[in-house]
Amino acid sequence: MNYPFWYIPHLGSGWVIGIIAIFHVMISQFAVGGGFYLPMAERKAMRIADPAVRAGWLEQLISHSKFFFILTGVFGTVSGVGIWFAIGLTHPEATSTLIHNFVFGWAMEWVFFLVELTTAAVYYYTWNRIDEKLHLTVGWVYAGASAATLIIINGILAFMLTPGDTWLAVAGTGHEASKFWNAFFNPTYWPSLLLRVCVCTSLAGVWALITSSRMDGDKQPTLKTSMVKWSVAWLVPSFVATPFLMVWYLFMVPASQRALLTLGIDTINSGTFSTVTRMALVIIVTSATIVGVAYFLAYRNPTDFNLSHAMSVLLLALIVTGAGEYSREMLRKPYVIGRWMYSNGVRVPYVSRINAQGYLVTSNWVWGSAGVATTNYSRGEAIFRGECGSCHTLDGYRPLRQLLDGRDRANIRNFIVMLHQNKDDSPYKKFMPPMVGTEQDVNDLTDFLNAQVNPPAPKPMLTAQK
Repeated sequence: MNYPFWYIPHLGSGWVIGIIAIFHVMISQFAVGGGFYLPMAERKAMRIADPAVRAGWLEQLISHSKFFFILTGVFGTVSGVGIWFAIGLTHPEATSTLIHNFVFGWAMEWVFFLVELTTAAVYYYTWNRIDEKLHLTVGWVYAGASAATLIIINGILAFMLTPGDTWLAVAGTGHEASKFWNAFFNPTYWPSLLLRVCVCTSLAGVWALITSSRMDGDKQPTLKTSMVKWSVAWLVPSFVATPFLMVWYLFMVPASQRALLTLGIDTINSGTFSTVTRMALVIIVTSATIVGVAYFLAYRNPTDFNLSHAMSVLLLALIVTGAGEYSREMLRKPYVIGRWMYSNGVRVPYVSRINAQGYLVTSNWVWGSAGVATTNYSRGEAIFRGECGSCHTLDGYRPLRQLLDGRDRANIRNFIVMLHQNKDDSPYKKFMPPMVGTEQDVNDLTDFLNAQVNPPAPKPMLTAQK
């Protein structure tokens, strides 16, 4: 353990990432889809023969581009920085691996990101100030830059689930970067990219419905009808292609990870990781609801489509996005980088060494001097924060106090030993990393958890003798 522990009580550090990421994905993928929406809509407006209709389209696009620029340029950028801050504290080992392996990719991504921010500002501020063809070209440059950022980020995110056998063969040797392109174009790269393209396209339409819903349908019925229907049309490709792309994606996912879906079906009650299956059902049901709302409230009655209707579609899209991101994260379990690093930052090849030497042998983040804790309780808490804290809390999300409630010290130790042995018949092996460390580490963690579950009775207060 070369990094300090970032433990968030009740909520858990993982959910800090999750909350930021859900909103960031909603905005960042809109930045890609909306980047194509604007120049395509502008080109459509330029081809309209009726000057009044053409002017109405361009006026609406100016308003939408302002909304787009503020939302993506400010909130998208800030939330992106927030994700970097959160993952660096929650998963420093995994973040270090991604930076070292994809430093060239990150450099390219930042170049395209700077182009993206610059052209977004130029596009908005040059409406009616430069030649319309040049203005349209600026829009296409932005669209290309935003698409490039998606192409690069997708490779890195897909790598975390399926790094591929070629990269794994050199992992840990110091030559990982030599297999950059093998890691980048990993087994799930293409289905993941096309799925994200579908999401970007849909979010372009969803967010466009927000601005078009604010148009006055009584004063501008023709314009609002055309703008609302144009926005709804952006939802169609996603809902047609996504089912087929999802089958392709799951086919490329390792069988061990697909087993989590079966586990969800097998434990559909208050089970362990049944959430993977449940989230998949949420995505299907909510997506179908979006189709219904968009068709009956927007496409069939565009002039009556108002902001509250648009916000309901946006909320449903937020639910789908959250469920999708949560499912993608859960599908990696028990790893944060498939077959290489467990979700608590322990590298798979290091397990036997840690079991022999001890989990805290190289840690500078335990109490006491010279790296040696002064009490077992201190060591136990350090082990809990390092091995368990990225996924569990004591009393909030996935609470260990509730899981172990009613067990005495011997039963708690038996549970930890089962996680330590990590046998094939263990019900936790499919989704939980092994507990690593020596016998002393097992006892230290047992003492800490037992003190939380079975705290000692308070000593009676002594009354003064008269």
